[in-house]
Amino acid sequence: MHLSKLFIPLTKDLPAEAKIKSHQLMLRTGMIKQSSAGIYSWLPLGYKIMKKIEQIVREEQDIIGAQEMLMPTIQSAEIWKESGRYNDYGEEMLRIKDRQGREMLYGPTNEELITDIFRSSVKSYKSLPQLLYHIQWKFRDEIRPRFGVMRCKEFYMKDSYSFDLSDEEAKKSYNKIFYSYLKTFQRLGLKAIPMSADTGPIGGDLSHEFIILAETGESQIFADKRIFEINLNNYDLTEGSLKKMREDFTNIYAVTDDKYNEKEFKEKVSKENQIITKGIEVGHIFYFGDKYSKPMNCLIDDKNGKKTTVKMGSYGIGVSRLVGATIEANYNNEVMKWPKSIAPFDAVIIPSFNKNNQEYLKKAHKIYEDLKNQNIDVLLDDVDESMSNKFKKHDLIGVPYQIIVGSKSDNNNFEFKELNSDSKMLNFENIKSELKKLNCLPKQKD
Repeated sequence: MHLSKLFIPLTKDLPAEAKIKSHQLMLRTGMIKQSSAGIYSWLPLGYKIMKKIEQIVREEQDIIGAQEMLMPTIQSAEIWKESGRYNDYGEEMLRIKDRQGREMLYGPTNEELITDIFRSSVKSYKSLPQLLYHIQWKFRDEIRPRFGVMRCKEFYMKDSYSFDLSDEEAKKSYNKIFYSYLKTFQRLGLKAIPMSADTGPIGGDLSHEFIILAETGESQIFADKRIFEINLNNYDLTEGSLKKMREDFTNIYAVTDDKYNEKEFKEKVSKENQIITKGIEVGHIFYFGDKYSKPMNCLIDDKNGKKTTVKMGSYGIGVSRLVGATIEANYNNEVMKWPKSIAPFDAVIIPSFNKNNQEYLKKAHKIYEDLKNQNIDVLLDDVDESMSNKFKKHDLIGVPYQIIVGSKSDNNNFEFKELNSDSKMLNFENIKSELKKLNCLPKQKD
């Protein structure tokens, strides 16, 4: 992609309405544009990053055997009345009527709809377990939307739903998701800690939030620092390993303010291990048994031919919120260092621009075509401006690697620089080798 052709409305001014780093950066780099309070258009740069996050989320769901589907944004109010949540959910639910006067709503979540789908299709325990997910827009009419995509009205979310015969089997599904979420955040370069949390309007008696540490987080957290030392690579998808993994994490004290008890905290965590700080919720999982299946008469035949309510759980990751959360975790001093797995481009070529001498730009074009042929997603900065402005701009955008074509270039040697690090002179063939070694290239298919 040529920068001159990229729709990226950069702005130098700090938006007055943006109070946190992620909101400021996303507006300044033209990742999003506000449509109305709490509702945003996702422009090419922001959308590209969000879709990369979505793909990682999808891949980790597929690995544990979850099946992708797609449910609509607009739901019938009738199924919500069946579950008893239509009136209880509150004013965050956007209620509407179609032209026939039928009560509808813009889905804030999908427990009722997935239960309705399941009960019409599955009748026997032989079809269990089932783990279904979709990635879809949600709407919650926040009374005070703020912090950009971190707390907005319309957001992009992955939600999974598990169906099992018994509580024991359902906990196995819960453990799979628990593991999948930790692997997802690991691939995104985020250290997310599972913390016991309140179930809120979803309901149930078992729930964990996945929190990343950030000064701008809305959640107050209390934790034993030993939880940060657990190595996820010590576990796998076998049943015993998954059970041990959740036990290892949940046996170490880590809670949000909803579950905090000062006496318990001081008794369970030594003073030198106590962490009291703020964090951002990036995922939330719930097990609620038959909270929805019972009132909605979602029954299956068990092994003895007896009708029984299916056991359910739901599991959410805020895909659009993760864009903001990743910025909060990585943006510092006007430099945005995206994790390589979700960076908008693998590398950017920055030629010194001179209207009277196109030599550097010609070399940059040649490099650009060569890297494209190597399946490297590369950006060419062909905009006429000073090098200092170029560097500031690319620090802000956060492409992880820079190839600088200028006065220091000699024959086939160019400056190669990892963002926020010192540059080094490399032969172009070595630059390609470095990019391959640094996993910028797509993985080879089997």
